[in-house]
Amino acid sequence: MANPTIAIVGRPNVGKSTIFNRIAGERISIVEDTPGVTRDRIYATGEWLGREFSIIDTGGIDLGDEPFMDQIKHQAEIAIEEADVIIFVASGREGVTDADELVARILYRSKKPVILAVNKVDNPEMRNEIYEFYSLGLGDPFPVSGSHGLGLGDVLDEAVKHFSTEIEEEDEDTIKFSLIGRPNVGKSSLINAILGEERVIVSEIEGTTRDAIDTHFESENGQQFLMIDTAGMRKRGKVYESTEKYSVMRAMRAIERSDIVLMVLNAEEGIREQDKKVAGYAHEAGRGIIIVVNKWDTVEKETNTMRDFEEEIRDEFQYLDYAPIIFVSALTKQRLNKLPELIELVSMNQNLRIPSALLNDVVMDAIAINPTPTDKGKRLKVFYATQVAIKPPTFVIFVNEEELMHFSYARFLENQIRKAFTFEGTPIKIIPRRRK
Repeated sequence: MANPTIAIVGRPNVGKSTIFNRIAGERISIVEDTPGVTRDRIYATGEWLGREFSIIDTGGIDLGDEPFMDQIKHQAEIAIEEADVIIFVASGREGVTDADELVARILYRSKKPVILAVNKVDNPEMRNEIYEFYSLGLGDPFPVSGSHGLGLGDVLDEAVKHFSTEIEEEDEDTIKFSLIGRPNVGKSSLINAILGEERVIVSEIEGTTRDAIDTHFESENGQQFLMIDTAGMRKRGKVYESTEKYSVMRAMRAIERSDIVLMVLNAEEGIREQDKKVAGYAHEAGRGIIIVVNKWDTVEKETNTMRDFEEEIRDEFQYLDYAPIIFVSALTKQRLNKLPELIELVSMNQNLRIPSALLNDVVMDAIAINPTPTDKGKRLKVFYATQVAIKPPTFVIFVNEEELMHFSYARFLENQIRKAFTFEGTPIKIIPRRRK
């Protein structure tokens, strides 16, 4: 089940990114006191009162050469399109502006829950100046200070009230996977070819997929799958689905719902920066990953063409060295019959549990090969290891001092665990913990 989504909207320089970072709990957007500087991540997850949610900073969605007011309008429309709850941020220092009134009119028509947060109210005296915001017709304004973290709890209390309480029951035996990638890499064609029927519009024009479709199907051996389509817009012509960050945002939502992600590359175009960005999100989210090179039938082959392309992928996606690579063609259905069994293999590895005794044998053998490092005369001591989670497989290694577990040594232990148990297609996590 997808987490509820909060979108943060408002005109530039009202502090949207500061509030986004506060709610997300980490500094992941560039924050600068200049309009229009948000250029980094626009999508994150947060938690309040035990409820997890996704959060979008629409200020980071770059709409190119659009006029100032049109940009604000389109970002508000993206929020309406994507969000369950909208936090509308205005500035208590400047008061109500024409841009605020434009956003308010758009949001008022949306029928979505809107929470009005008046930012930059940094001291109690300023609270008396927020009453003019009642004129926007969006109910009680909440005074907040993003820079100091004041008042955001009240805003989130209000947001959580609007989250759905319905719990969607999911079959644990069903493998949920999604196809992600840049526009026009052939995701829709692959979906049709996998299903053996025309389920999605296929076009050579970028960004033509309009409908989000979840499709259940069964493999020949009876395994149940749920395919999550990373579709574009639900409403034709509403916003610019061609913006890079918008398509990344949609991919993020699909990744969140998936067990396994098929990262689709276009064999004709090679690897682009956006491919690495989206794949990085899937890796950070701990999802299983398969790299699917589509349109392989269109590539002129020489003796080592496939090997050379695979080496390029490994070089560009070094953090995905565990991900299997498959070369396919949606048009000719080349190797497509191998995809379901590859997805099943990755799912099995995601759910693999290693007995502690066996795991500790591998870890101690690894230490014998490569002794633990020292720092300032103090040596890392590893006492024992145990697996604490699956999806992704997560291992806690009890040590004398967590700080002595250098990243490179944790990576070495991970590689030794992979060598012993494979874990193809899934990231694994190593967590050092001080033994009490």
